[in-house]
Amino acid sequence: MGFLAKIAFKNLFRHRLRTSVSVVAIAFSVLIVVFARGYVLGMVDSIAADHIYYDSGHIKIARQEYLDEARLLPLNYPVDNLQEIMTNLQTIDNVDMVIPRLKFGAMVSTGEELITMSGWGVDPSLELAFTDISDYLVEGTMPRSGQLEIMMGTDLLDKIDHQVGDKVTIAYNTAFNSLNAATFTIVGRLQSGMRLLNEVVFYLPLEEAQRLLYMDDQATELLLVTPDLELIDDVLPTVKSLLAEQGGDYVAYGYRETNELIPFMDVAKLIYNQMYVFLVLLASIVVVNTMIMIVKERTREIGMMAALGLEGKDIIGLFLIEGGIMGVVGSLIGAVLGFFLTNHFAKVGIDYTAALSGVSKDMAFNAILRPVASLGNAVFAFVLGVMIVTLACMIPARRAAQLQPTEAMRGV
Repeated sequence: MGFLAKIAFKNLFRHRLRTSVSVVAIAFSVLIVVFARGYVLGMVDSIAADHIYYDSGHIKIARQEYLDEARLLPLNYPVDNLQEIMTNLQTIDNVDMVIPRLKFGAMVSTGEELITMSGWGVDPSLELAFTDISDYLVEGTMPRSGQLEIMMGTDLLDKIDHQVGDKVTIAYNTAFNSLNAATFTIVGRLQSGMRLLNEVVFYLPLEEAQRLLYMDDQATELLLVTPDLELIDDVLPTVKSLLAEQGGDYVAYGYRETNELIPFMDVAKLIYNQMYVFLVLLASIVVVNTMIMIVKERTREIGMMAALGLEGKDIIGLFLIEGGIMGVVGSLIGAVLGFFLTNHFAKVGIDYTAALSGVSKDMAFNAILRPVASLGNAVFAFVLGVMIVTLACMIPARRAAQLQPTEAMRGV
């Protein structure tokens, strides 16, 4: 095997340009695989994470009527006896957190127009522990419990012509459908790729929202957090049983059931896995073509080696080694370059804000996509490249092994 490896290595330098073209083709295809896989995983993970953080949690609990009219932010279908239900839910195995949210419609007058927005009454400590909201807090702090303080996005602040430190009067409908207003101090500013956080939502402490809306010990929804997404299917039946005992016609859904896009993303990942193989196969065509040309040019040499006793399996091995070397070198270069390229975009992000300007601002969808840069992706692409290129070389290798020594030495 060592002898064949030496010959194979030497043969690769006979036509350096041709070998280089094959290596570059492999490297480029593997680079694309690394980046594409990181891009797809980043997109899928981002969509799932944003949906979980700002919409559903791992499991979402509410009244079905509320979910049916969620866009209208109704207050007449609340989760009652909030503390009792939260306490009971926290006793379920693998429920790490129970997060209450009280969402309601509100508006601010600028003197020229009314700016509509959504108020989210939250527990600041739970939101910080569960979501990545702290990554988007670019100025100030989260609202403090017991204070009439709010936090909102940069674009929303621009619309109402306010900044951190200012006071603003916000009008809202209470649970009794009566119009009321309160003056808040703006203590935090958010900046993210989500229009929902930038343009729509303002945060305030849950107890203040309950007091202002006349909804003591109530919320519009509860989010449950499990240690692992794989545990949701185990926890969900127990949660539904507890809610049935509690009464109140509450329903519970896993995060996949509350967003039609997430199951589609899972299918997309499977489709893209097939495309990765196809990309490397395209590069393998260049290698196979190179190897066929080599077989044609070295017909006499192959016949001589066969005449001197080199068996068919050894001839196959020789060409597989040559193809394997090109596959290893090209795949290694492509995997390394792909990793650094993906890592760069993972840090700076890819901004689709302009392209997604037509997407509803009520959706928890981040327009800044960050591909996933992982060593696992690079290794996956490297192994895929080496395997496919080496296997593709079986075609010219078998052709070379089937040459008859006498005919080959005559150049036939």
